[in-house]
Formats: sequence, structure tokens, C-alpha cells
Amino acid sequence: MSVHYQKDPPNQARAIFAGGCFWCMVEPFETKPGIISVISGYTGGHMDNPTYEQVVGGYTGHVEAVEIIFDTHVWSYKELVELYWQLTDPTDAFGQMADRGSNYRPVIFVANEEQRLIAEQSKLDLAISGKYKHPIMTAIEPATTFWPAENFHQQFYQKNPRRYKKLKRSRQQFLAFQRMQMKLRHGWRR
Repeated sequence: MSVHYQKDPPNQARAIFAGGCFWCMVEPFETKPGIISVISGYTGGHMDNPTYEQVVGGYTGHVEAVEIIFDTHVWSYKELVELYWQLTDPTDAFGQMADRGSNYRPVIFVANEEQRLIAEQSKLDLAISGKYKHPIMTAIEPATTFWPAENFHQQFYQKNPRRYKKLKRSRQQFLAFQRMQMKLRHGWRR
């Protein structure tokens, strides 16, 4: 449960994803119609009110994550999970791209049994698709308290456009290279 929301209104639901630095996880979701809000924060740890320095230092067990509030008339949870797979390297359990460490590990945090079943099936489908040479390492864990990050980190892509563009370009190049490798592997199998 998030510390900034008590109950979702009708036709709204939440999804919590960790996929490396939360700066790069906001814009791909937030700019889509039907996404009500995206908040950067910390979850999955053992300490209340963690700070960025504590999380990055590895003292709290938290990961950087985003909490997405979405309109269920526009998006299904399954569709958000499918978008999440496109934004991360699911084969890297120890971080994402240049972001290394347990606080950057990829995790789908599920709020209920329905989300868990959807996430597990999606992960299984991805694993048997043969798209990746290595096993799918993204964890699926129960959602715990989501602690919003400091204001500096919220909507980073809008506040620091030059720095964000460099981060985004680097991440996109890595993922494009990875997709090219997948296509080549599939082509060789035929």
C-alpha cells in the first residue's frame, strides 16, 4: 500500500514496477493516455521513510521503483506489464544497464492475487518465447509500502531534460542492441 493514497477510486488501479533508475521509468508510462500519475519512490525494504542516500547505499533493502495509477477503462494491468518488459532487461538480476546493485534490480510488485497471476503468466510467456538467450530474472514480489522519493526525483525528465535525454538515449541504445541480438538469434534458428 502506498503512503500517499488510501483507497483507489472506481476505475483506477495501481501497478508498481522496479527497473533500474526510476528517472528512466517515469516518462515511458506518464506520457501515455489513461495514466493518471506516476510517482518515483522506494519499496520492498525493511525501513520506514528511506532516503535516496540510504537506498542507494544499500542499507534498507529497498529498490527504486515507480507507482503507476492508471485508468482501468484505458489500460489493463496485463498491458502495463507488457510495456514494462519493453523498458527493462529482464535477464539482469543485478541492476539495469549502467545502474548496478540490488537497489536497481528488476521487480514487478503485485498488489493482489490477480496481479500475481498476470505477472507470472507474462513472465512465463516471455521465457518460452525464446527472445532471450539467458533466463528471465525479473522477480515478482508482493507489494509493500511504497515510499515516495524526494521531490528532486519526481518527474526528473521534465526538470532535467538534457541529463534525462542522455540517460534515455543510453538505455534505448542498450535495449535496441539487445533486441537486434534477439532477432539475429531467431533468424539463425530458422
